[in-house]
Amino acid sequence: MAAVSPFSRRGAALLAFTLTLVAIVWASDLPARLGYSLYSEQFLAVVLALSLGQVFLVRATRLPALDWLLAVLGLAGGLWIAVHYPRLVVAQMNLPLEGLALAAAMLVLVLEGLRRTTGWMLVLVVLAILTLGLLGHLIPGDLQTRFVAPERLLIYLGFDANGLFGLTLIIAATVVIAFVFFGQLLLKSGGADFFNDIAMASMGRRRGGSAKIAVVASGLFGSISGVVVSNIVATGVVTIRMMTRAGYKRHQAAAIEAVASTGGQIVPPVMGAVAFLMADILQRPYSDIVVAAIIPAALYYLAVFVQVDLQAARDGIAVVDRKDIPSARGVMGRGWVFVLPFATIVAALFWFGQRPETAALWGCAAALIVGLTKGYRARMAFRSVLEAVTDTGRSVVDIVMIAAAAGFIIGVLNITGLGFALTFSLVALGDGSLLLLLLIAAGVCLVLGMGMPTVGVYLLLAVLIAPSLVQSGVEPIAAHLFIFYLGMMSMVTPPVGIGAFFAASIAEARPMQTAVTAMRYGWAAYIVPFLFVFSPALLMMGEPGDILWSVAAAAAGVYLISAASVGWIAGAPGPLRRAGFVLAGVLLLYPQTAPHALIVNAAGLSTGIAVYAGSLLHRPGTRST
Repeated sequence: MAAVSPFSRRGAALLAFTLTLVAIVWASDLPARLGYSLYSEQFLAVVLALSLGQVFLVRATRLPALDWLLAVLGLAGGLWIAVHYPRLVVAQMNLPLEGLALAAAMLVLVLEGLRRTTGWMLVLVVLAILTLGLLGHLIPGDLQTRFVAPERLLIYLGFDANGLFGLTLIIAATVVIAFVFFGQLLLKSGGADFFNDIAMASMGRRRGGSAKIAVVASGLFGSISGVVVSNIVATGVVTIRMMTRAGYKRHQAAAIEAVASTGGQIVPPVMGAVAFLMADILQRPYSDIVVAAIIPAALYYLAVFVQVDLQAARDGIAVVDRKDIPSARGVMGRGWVFVLPFATIVAALFWFGQRPETAALWGCAAALIVGLTKGYRARMAFRSVLEAVTDTGRSVVDIVMIAAAAGFIIGVLNITGLGFALTFSLVALGDGSLLLLLLIAAGVCLVLGMGMPTVGVYLLLAVLIAPSLVQSGVEPIAAHLFIFYLGMMSMVTPPVGIGAFFAASIAEARPMQTAVTAMRYGWAAYIVPFLFVFSPALLMMGEPGDILWSVAAAAAGVYLISAASVGWIAGAPGPLRRAGFVLAGVLLLYPQTAPHALIVNAAGLSTGIAVYAGSLLHRPGTRST
């Protein structure tokens, strides 16, 4: 990519600012309140126009004239659709030349914008789906689709509510933008500093405190940021240096930061805004999603905490210097007001029954008041509010491009019957084995999720993979959490592992070594999704006694395997005892719904206790009788 001229940068900033304002106006129902009746597709066309204009201005090539031409075409084409949509949608069945030209232009521009924002991977996926949609009727067997004329397909994708301007773009343009704006306001008002200081005050005096600070701070900030790489950059510049100074190796510090930031996306109640998307797609109460996500997220962070804690004990890593640890009372005294924006969102959702985007705007209003009247270390300047508006518009461009591409995919799947064919083929590929189907789905999730923002990962996988799991009998919430977890772990999984690679660049560590180490710290996220598919009790579904036993057994299993991974529990166990801890952990993780689960879990508990007792008796300086 070529350097961006100051004129292009200013033009893109204006488009970004306008994009956020348009989304806020729509989410607040202001047009309807003023008596204007508009199609939602008209609003989405404006969002797409402003996003395309930004893409071609800031993701520049070495041909500035071409970039400007594409920016103007994207902006003008989207605005033309917005103004003339009522007429175009009525005439679409007649396949007007105007509609065909506009639909073709939007398809090409979105794919080029997608290439510039996310690379070739997702573009190739869209092109493959389009090819199957056009030629699928010629393919014999399970993947055969019904014939749809190319011009009919093009009009459908460009103007139907199940195509470009469908659910995925609606969610991106309303829920996502509102929550990204909320996160930006918190950041500008000092919320990130508050999270860091809270983590420092609560964890700084503990063994491995520097790493635990990174885990807590990155987890808190990551939950609202919705972009793993941005979270790593925002918090990693402080936490990685702190960890290396305490005694963690560079690649270990980078891996811990990458895993903590990635994990923030799965932490309720926000989950990088995915919780609200999942509730919309599944047509389930938002509270169901939050409750289901609590235990899996806790098990993930339990594995990370155990490993950094026992590694600190094994390697003699120093605690954080006391002079660098702020007073917890002082931190809360300055920052307690940052609880109010979150409380406002919760109240709007549960007490007042507001839509997610409206609840986010309530939270934005609360964050704005907190920032302008108090802030954390200083009040937020009005200029920072304007910057938050612009930065929001910049941050969501990638997500808008992915959502638009997902709309094309959904359109092809619907009109050609390819969605049913893909689901049937994936289920058949699993050959009647749910475990095999899950393994195949996990591999696809890790590949398709590489390099994409949180919301984009979920939207794509919810369209392509989740239906096959639900069709195979997996509880819908479990299916969607499964694809979300595995999709997010693509951020630290080689060969791409973009989150781990960004953290490695900050730490000046080797990228591949960092990614492999991050996989070890985050191992639970590769295993826990399989567990809650087979044991819904881990999603708080079932009888209280079953839930309690499943959670306790899973937590013990995660602890033992994490300890064995570090190689430290009651001292340094030898290879045999280390293998014994792994065996005990695996038996404890045995799903509750599997045959003889209680006996297997009990055997794991007994094995763990026996091996631990043996480790205590054989520690240096311990005399056995």
